[in-house]
Amino acid sequence: MASNEPWLLENGSVKRLTKETRQGHGRSRTAHNKSSSSLRRKSDMSLVSKVPCSTLRNLLANLQEVILGTKLAILFVAIPFAIAAQCFGYARPWVFSLSLLGLIPLAERVSFLTEQIAFYTGPTVGGLLNATCGNATELIIAIFALMEKKIDVVKYSLLGSILSNLLLVLGTSLLCGGVANLSTEQKFDRKQADVNIALLLLGLLCHLSPLMYRSAAVESTTADALSTVKATLNLSRACSVVMLIAYFAYLIFQLWTHRHIFEGEEEDEDDMVVSEEETPVIGFWSGLIWLIGMTAVISLLSEYLVDTIEEASTSWGISMSFITIIILPIVGNAAEHAGAVIFAFKNKLDITLGVALGSATQISVFVVPMSVVVAWIIGIKMDLDFNLLETGCLALSIIATAFTLQDGTSHYLKGVVLLLCYFIIGAGFFVQISPTEPGINAVNMRFKPSNQGIFRV
Repeated sequence: MASNEPWLLENGSVKRLTKETRQGHGRSRTAHNKSSSSLRRKSDMSLVSKVPCSTLRNLLANLQEVILGTKLAILFVAIPFAIAAQCFGYARPWVFSLSLLGLIPLAERVSFLTEQIAFYTGPTVGGLLNATCGNATELIIAIFALMEKKIDVVKYSLLGSILSNLLLVLGTSLLCGGVANLSTEQKFDRKQADVNIALLLLGLLCHLSPLMYRSAAVESTTADALSTVKATLNLSRACSVVMLIAYFAYLIFQLWTHRHIFEGEEEDEDDMVVSEEETPVIGFWSGLIWLIGMTAVISLLSEYLVDTIEEASTSWGISMSFITIIILPIVGNAAEHAGAVIFAFKNKLDITLGVALGSATQISVFVVPMSVVVAWIIGIKMDLDFNLLETGCLALSIIATAFTLQDGTSHYLKGVVLLLCYFIIGAGFFVQISPTEPGINAVNMRFKPSNQGIFRV
């Protein structure tokens, strides 16, 4: 096997894993890792083994595993093209499209590298690393958007990621899994789903609180606009701290006290032979350097993405809300989504739910409040008030998902319903005009609020 060759390890010798180490690592593998592994392919090291220089052999082996070890390797070509398009001043929509395509393999490779590092750090540290880097792309895009003071982009992109995981990914997985397993009733463990739904409902409450407070204040005749905005901001920051505490408790629950709930299903061959994925193929320092490099490239492409999103919206004639809520999450998380669907085909819904619900939960109770805290630190006033349409779509999506998963079984009709819900939400944002888009002021000028609060022309 390629993974047993000495040049793949940094000290020139093979590091063999004991049974205890393999079991410990197996427990640290999350559903995200298993989902991403479905898009990997075996590396042929026959040519690399013939290189006489050990340093060059190590370098080529790492390139083979990291760059060519994924079925999405062809999309790496988009990265230099995106950089060239930015440097030579090509049309901004081209920079946006190429950057978006380049982020697809990078997100999958970050999952691969964190899993490789987890071999050497143990299941606990590896699990924390996986939980932190699971949605690194969304967090980096949010940070760059905050630095550009594009708060709407932050809110829309994170909301889109939650809706995409709950409705699109889960709906497609249940539909494809139900069609592929018509003769078998698909079942899953409700314990993991219940935990994630509870956290999603907590996040929803934290999103609803600022919205309800602002709405109540607007209806009050004695409310001051400036004090209302300040109170809404303070309430949002308090809710963000609460959500981060909940996420910390969730990590303890997932990685220590109730780790068995999140293990998911194992491969049938695991009892007979250790799979190749359970053996490290690169060394610790190599994995760490590659992870830092991949994160730097993600940061660069995220900056391009944020800078060009408005030009792309204007050029394509599509509302910015539709691009950030629908298009950006679909393309940016394509690798993770594909893995979830593949495991649904294999009738492994526990892994599929771990990917879809796990990502939605992490974004809702970690990435969103962390964005508010980061904005607070750098002096930007970002709150959790996502407006009525956005918050309503989030609430209905969580409720629809909770009802879909309540009985612990699945069939293709449930997937159809979730997909149709996503289609309706997408249509709503497609026709929406955001306040920052051209022409909105001309529309708003036609409507003036009267003293009685009734809109009149």
